[in-house]
Amino acid sequence: MSRLVLLPGLACDERLWQAQRPALPPHLDVRVADVHARHDCIEGMAAAVLAENDGPLILCGASLGGMIAMEAARQAPERIVGLALLGTNARPETPEMFQLRESAIELFERGEARDVIEFNAAFAFHPAQAADKALMRRYVEMVLHGGAAQLIRQNRAVMQRPDARRHLPQVRCPVLVLCGDADRLTPPDCSSEIAALVPHARLRWIERAGHMLTMEQPAAVNAALVDWLRELQPV
Repeated sequence: MSRLVLLPGLACDERLWQAQRPALPPHLDVRVADVHARHDCIEGMAAAVLAENDGPLILCGASLGGMIAMEAARQAPERIVGLALLGTNARPETPEMFQLRESAIELFERGEARDVIEFNAAFAFHPAQAADKALMRRYVEMVLHGGAAQLIRQNRAVMQRPDARRHLPQVRCPVLVLCGDADRLTPPDCSSEIAALVPHARLRWIERAGHMLTMEQPAAVNAALVDWLRELQPV
């Protein structure tokens, strides 16, 4: 039996998958990884996923989690039997985003993390969901839960991420690419690029969703994931 490892995005935790866990096929051994909270680079995070989970793996990663999943597939392609990549980016950091993250890190170091996250939270959501105050509070509190040091460390890991496009054409396992159609943080062309690079990848758009698609449109995400998982691991 394969293990399904859920990989949260930057400064997120198991709450990112709260709506998905009950919907996942019961025959799968499901774990939520926290390697992004314990290691300083994408390569180290991916190596930890592989070291801490035995046997064949299905990796499902959102944003930073997707970057970790792609790197794990590079490090141990023989162990990965499926990849689900949600709202992620195979490209290296651009100079513009590098500078934006550096500016944010300076504010985090000055103790202004809450102000920064609250000001920018709406950019992670479709406008319809950004108007949901309860949802936005859940998101902000999740991101702030690990503290400023975690925000800084994980942003630096993303800034130094490898160019996954170099190895994606060699991926041979089934790959599902999901993206919110209104994602402003990893725009849809990033997902289109991943799907074009990976042989036989399946690309699905989640309507009326931004970057936080698991929280914004859980029913649509669940349907896409469960259908794919049942094809991948039929009971």
